[in-house]
Amino acid sequence: MHLARVMGTVVASTVTPGLEGTRLLILQPLDRRLEPKGGAVVAADAVNMAGPDELVYFVSSREAAVAMPETFVPVDHAVIGIVDQVHEVAP
Repeated sequence: MHLARVMGTVVASTVTPGLEGTRLLILQPLDRRLEPKGGAVVAADAVNMAGPDELVYFVSSREAAVAMPETFVPVDHAVIGIVDQVHEVAP
């Protein structure tokens, strides 16, 4: 799982079967200090609740496809939760 901040949404004019009604979000992945890490990614919103500027966690690859209501749809990233709080644990 990875942390990210929701930056916005994507509107698709054509959607593959199985993804109808699924929101696509632009995410900025974050490191453990909540600083930007790498480039933005597009993720399917599996929880159907994430909004702009929220802190979320997401999965990638096969786990993303399995996280969706209709499994094994062609997604590379999926939001699976909204973060309420973050507490850093000392190493």
